[in-house]
Amino acid sequence: MNNYPPCNPNGSSEAKNLLNYLFDLRGKGILLGQHTQTMAQEELAYIHEVTGKYPALCGFELLAYSPNINYEDASAECLTEVEENKNTFEKVKAWAQRKGIITFTWHWFSPLYGRDKAFYQRNTEFDARLALQEGTPERKAFLSDMDAMAELLKPFCSDRIPILWRPFHEAEGEWFWWGNKGPQAARGLYLDMYERFVNVHQLNNLIWVWNSPAAEGYVGDNFCDVISRDIYLPSHTHSDYREGYGELVKNTSAAKIAALGETGPLPGLSVLSKTNIPWTWFMTWSKDVCREGVTSREELLAAYNSGYGVTLDKLPQLY
Repeated sequence: MNNYPPCNPNGSSEAKNLLNYLFDLRGKGILLGQHTQTMAQEELAYIHEVTGKYPALCGFELLAYSPNINYEDASAECLTEVEENKNTFEKVKAWAQRKGIITFTWHWFSPLYGRDKAFYQRNTEFDARLALQEGTPERKAFLSDMDAMAELLKPFCSDRIPILWRPFHEAEGEWFWWGNKGPQAARGLYLDMYERFVNVHQLNNLIWVWNSPAAEGYVGDNFCDVISRDIYLPSHTHSDYREGYGELVKNTSAAKIAALGETGPLPGLSVLSKTNIPWTWFMTWSKDVCREGVTSREELLAAYNSGYGVTLDKLPQLY
């Protein structure tokens, strides 16, 4: 197995094992992944019903753990989404017992000034640029939220469970508060989190995943283990995402592990097995995105039975 050192020089042995596995997988196979958003994890149940298998990678949503949700000024839809995502960590622990690969998505409700779904910039006056300036209320709240999340993540570090950590996802976009003030602000937020989680909280089990194709916001090779992007193609379009890969890897001259952080239709594993575009994992989004309106049952079955795809039953023990 190849040696792919983590960007965190104190990375745990389990994080190193997972990184080495992913690096060795490039161009030889791809992890099948699925995001989940509720305690019922109906997506996993559906995949197992159709294919008899489970994905190798499961994504979990942390939005309900945001410290500053404004319950007094929230729509019914927002409150339902928060309620559905409570106690996510219990499901994470169960998945870890099965030795599956874990990735987190955090739709982070803004540290201040939020209403309703305050991870969207339209629902907050929070300015990411001010969160980078010492002495501002935004800075104080930003650090406080990060410290609160770090404390929640520490048990996974203590239990030596590696986590694919993908903060500030879709950082190139203006729709989230962390991306709304431009790529340099998003980059600064990520680097602040890296410094705090690594050097203050010693979260050495985290594998750092940067999630944006924008060259001007790239955090640098020394601060991420994986480069990734989210791509949603039209329904029933099952490709190798070749163009998206080419755009992403232009940001670095290093041989970085690359991933599809979120997708709509599953990639075409039969195509990937021929072109060998070296995506190491993909994660289909949740709820109806994983179902027949986007990917047919036949295509789902073919993907989960593909010799190029890695499902839970094919994973080696990595931690």
